Amino acid sequence: MVKPKWEVECVIYDCDGVLFDSLDANSRLYNYIATSTERGPLTPDELWYCHTHTVYESITHLFKHDGKLEQKARDLLKTVNLGDFVVYLKMEPNLIKTLTELKERNIGRAISTNRTTSMKYIMERFKLDPYFEMVVTALDVKHPKPHPESVEKILTTLKYDREKTLYIGDSGVDRETALSSGVKFIAYKNKEIAEHGFIEDHLTLLDFLSGGEHSQE
Repeated sequence: MVKPKWEVECVIYDCDGVLFDSLDANSRLYNYIATSTERGPLTPDELWYCHTHTVYESITHLFKHDGKLEQKARDLLKTVNLGDFVVYLKMEPNLIKTLTELKERNIGRAISTNRTTSMKYIMERFKLDPYFEMVVTALDVKHPKPHPESVEKILTTLKYDREKTLYIGDSGVDRETALSSGVKFIAYKNKEIAEHGFIEDHLTLLDFLSGGEHSQE
């Protein structure tokens, strides 16, 4: 299948499931909170909800039937060292190579994530600051994803053309965020939500860009 070629000014990435395989880290964090409050371990559906929503939305969702346990979970969360769970993140293959190539082509790079305070630990541990111009977390906006505010904040601040911007995500929340923002959406490792394209490896993103393809070396 021939991929379309686009003139691209900026690529916006989701974090969980795109920059990193984070299911193990998220499972450890939320199961720790759940079992510590005697709620019991998460189901697969609950874990996926936590994967795509803010930590505060996730706590509300997990403890929606018990207000006292929800408050206990929120209090416990304040004592958790999120850096202890960041170590379980696994960076996706070829991410740094792709980001380096985008930077060399003068294509902007940003992150739009529903993570909160944990994002600073991630950026520090994996030394990602040089690769991104801007990171917008749920703490930086009034309305987290799928509301378009995070993408709008990136486009306005960095002055990129939305018609020349791609959003890379792995969930329906990401897809809705991109489409409501008027930017093209590329699905990562989740073909069911593909809108304008689909990739299984970060390097193949370069095949969508006008001006060249990725190296096979």
